[in-house]
Amino acid sequence: MLEVKGLMVFYENALAVNDLSLKVQAGQVMGVIGSNSAGKTTLMNTLSGLILDQRPDSTVLENLAIAGHLRSRVEVAQTTELCFDLFPNLTRWRSRKARFLSGGEQQMLAIGMALVVRPRLLLLDEPLLGLSPAMQEKVVEAIRSVREKTGVTIVIAEQFARPILPMLDFGYVIENGMLTLTGSGRDLMENPEVKSAYFGL
Repeated sequence: MLEVKGLMVFYENALAVNDLSLKVQAGQVMGVIGSNSAGKTTLMNTLSGLILDQRPDSTVLENLAIAGHLRSRVEVAQTTELCFDLFPNLTRWRSRKARFLSGGEQQMLAIGMALVVRPRLLLLDEPLLGLSPAMQEKVVEAIRSVREKTGVTIVIAEQFARPILPMLDFGYVIENGMLTLTGSGRDLMENPEVKSAYFGL
């Protein structure tokens, strides 16, 4: 599905990603774990080449429609219903402006907007950032549901490793733009270095 070999990215004259290689198979959930400023967002921006922003003064429904502007009305309607099925929290707020949603609901809307495009590969950049533990759990469950109901390949970049690792088929740990560890989600969960760096153990 996706393979990166020896990627190097410079950001403001600094080397942000250094000789990074990774691979994700179709249907997998792959994670890129790293602390703040490790190079995760630079990597995700490089992979996507496109940032799809919410419009805060548009409603949930309007944002979903804007995201699907290159799709037919039927496709947008079908995917919008799928989004509301995946994210029940959004169903009752379909006419609410995005800026009045909670942080977790905004993340759900962002994932929904990406799904309306009908991607083969879904890139999620720090979906748990700034969320309470309870809302983190809801977003993680939503991501699991996306995988189960759509089969889309998912790449997650995240610094909050503990909630994410159990769902990963494979993960990469990066620091200072360089690969430091790899393994299945379960292997990384049990790795002493990961526990020390990301679990506070």
